[in-house]
This record gives sequence, C-alpha cells and structure tokens, in this order.
Amino acid sequence: MNGLPVMLVHFKEVLGAHPMFAAGLLLMSGYFIGKLAARVCLPEITGYIVAGLLMSEGVTGVFSAEMGESFRIVTEVALGLIALTIGAEFSGSKLRRIEAKSVVIAAAQIVATFGAVAGALLLMKMSLPFALLLGAIATATAPAATVAVVQSLRARGPFIDYLYGIVALDDAGCVILFGVVFAFASQMLQVGAETVHAGSQVVHAFAEVGLSILIGLVSGYLVHKVTKNKEGSNEITILSVSIIFLTTAFAIQLHLSPLLTNMAAGSALVNLSARNHRIFRILEPLTPPVYALFFIIAGTELDLGVFANPRVLSLGLVYILFRSIGKYGGVWVGCAATRLPLPIRDNLGWCMLPQAGVAIGLVLLVQTSPLAASLPPEVARTMGDMVNIVLLSVFVNELIGPPLSKYAIIRGNGMEDVR
Repeated sequence: MNGLPVMLVHFKEVLGAHPMFAAGLLLMSGYFIGKLAARVCLPEITGYIVAGLLMSEGVTGVFSAEMGESFRIVTEVALGLIALTIGAEFSGSKLRRIEAKSVVIAAAQIVATFGAVAGALLLMKMSLPFALLLGAIATATAPAATVAVVQSLRARGPFIDYLYGIVALDDAGCVILFGVVFAFASQMLQVGAETVHAGSQVVHAFAEVGLSILIGLVSGYLVHKVTKNKEGSNEITILSVSIIFLTTAFAIQLHLSPLLTNMAAGSALVNLSARNHRIFRILEPLTPPVYALFFIIAGTELDLGVFANPRVLSLGLVYILFRSIGKYGGVWVGCAATRLPLPIRDNLGWCMLPQAGVAIGLVLLVQTSPLAASLPPEVARTMGDMVNIVLLSVFVNELIGPPLSKYAIIRGNGMEDVR
C-alpha cells in the first residue's frame, strides 16, 4: 500500500535532478493530450495547457514551483519567436493597405475593453485604482495563441492581415495605457508619492515603447546584414537565432518589452529585403517544440485555488465577461467604422479573447513593484485578489479562446471546408 507513494516521491526526485527530465515529460504529455484535444475538435494549444495543469504542483505535483525558474528561458525564447513572426506581417505593402483601419480597430477595442472592465469592477465595489489597473491589463491579447492557431490552419488572406496587425498594435497600446494607469493608480493610493510621479511615469511608458522599437529595428538590420550574403540554411539559422537571443536578453535586462523589440525586428527584416522571407521559412521548423513547451509551462502556473474564493471567483467572472464584451464589441465597432466586409466584422473580435503572457507579466509587475511593498495589509489583500483574477481569466480564456479563434478564423477567412 505504501509502495506507490514512495515510487512517486522517487519519480519526482528524478525529475528534479535535471530540467531535461521534466522538459521531456512535459512535451510527451502535451503531445498526447494535444492529440486528444484535436480529436474532440479543440486546438492542440488547449491540450497543452490542460497537460501543464495536470502536471502542476497543485494537481499531481510532477512539475514543482521550483522548476519554473529553470524553464523561464523557454518562455522568453517562445515570446521572442512569436513576436518576430507577428512583426514579419508588417511589410510595407500590407501596411499601406490596412494600417489606418488597423489603428482604428485596435484603438476602439482597447478603449472599449478598458472602459467595460473598469466600469464593471467599480460596480462590484472594487476600489478605483485596482479597477483601473485590471481594466488596463484586460486590454492585453495573447499573440502566442493567435499565431499558433493561424499556423496550424495555414491561413492567409485579408482576415489574417488585419488579425496580426491588430494584435501587434494591441500590445503596444496596452503597454502605453498600463504605464499611464499605473502612474495614476500609484498617486491615488498615495504610496511613494515622493518617487512616483504621474508625469514621469507617462514619459517612462512612452520612452519604453520607443526604445524597445528602436532596439528591435537595429536588431532586424543586423540580422539582414549578416545573413544577406549567406546561402546555407545552417549559417542563417545560427546567425539569426544568436541575434534574436541577444536582442531578447538585452530588452529584458533593460526592463524593456521583448515583445515590441522582436516585433520591430521582424518588421525591419521583411521591409529591408523581400529575400529575408527565407529567414522565417528556415526558422519555422524550430518553433513547434518551443511553442508547445511554452503553453504547457503556462498551464503549470495556473492555480486552481482561485475557485475556492467566492469573492475572487465573482470578480473574476465579471472581469472575463466584460473583457469579452469589450474586445468583441470594440472590434465590431471599429470594423463597422472602417467599413470592413461583414465576415471580418462578425468574426475578428473572437480572436481577441486569448490572454496569457503579457497579462501575467503586467500583473506580476504590479505585485513586485515598490508600490506593492508599501501597501497596508487590507490594500495588499486586494492586490492579491487582483493577481488571482488575472490568473483565473488566463485559465478560462486560454481554454475557450483558442477554439473560438479557430472557429472565427475559419469563418472569417472563408475556410468553412477546413476540418
């Protein structure tokens, strides 16, 4: 009777002996559960997240919280490659066709989502600073889920062009909005007033975005220069990946946005030379295991304990509902204002629901800031509730978001015959 628990303990010790054990097991479990998800008409991404949840410390305990630090580089690499792929969609010819419309649609859904979530939480008696912070965080959309679904369907066309453009613009707008809101929230909480000034925080937010983009443009130029006379795929892979890694690490160390940096690098690459498209074709075979492990690890970070707290659960459900209304409604209004075709107007908003890395990063930024360290106990508890609300939203939206995105892409892109 005692043999099984002892074996489990030894098994966990073996996994903890080297991260490669855990990585192999996570990928294998993700593969099989991803295939199971595909059999019931769900995207494999959903299966990856469920696999991570099953392996998490709160369920089976196979993947402990201590292992998370060892796998941080996987998340950073995955986000870098995903952002590079999105940036590659910003070719000059495409921007000339959709730039103005994409800006209008992205702005409409950011404003609608921020207003809907912040207003609903205020009606639920949440304090104004935290309602505003959650409203800003709600505007973030997970580019990883969108890119993975699009690639699995091999979808192309105007719908995908608008989708990529809006997701990229959404992340830039989210960073700016969050910086401004965080500055004002700090002032309202009257914490660290001598070091936290609204004006300087706004300037800092814009400077962060601008510097991230500048570094990304330089990075894209460097990749272009060192690969333009290379013919071998191995040479191109090594040189490109090395610069992408250096750029991502540089952005992280300077507390910039690796997402914006790599988006700018991808955009620079495709606009410097049409020949640079080969770089993305060469890198594409490297992405499936990295993407899979990224989503599986995200699943291990979800905490089922949020379901046991009625207050957090009710606030979380309101957050999820009104975020969905803001995302879909804002995109619909933006599409209507720019007179896009009805299939795009009716389906594009569903692709905005996935939420993961950016939202988690922003809420953890708040939690680890000097502001959080100075909060009185009762306000600190609200800060903890805010973190759990975002985690609950990630759990729900990363399960229902990818299937809805797949459905919307098939309908909006005229792919009803895709199975």
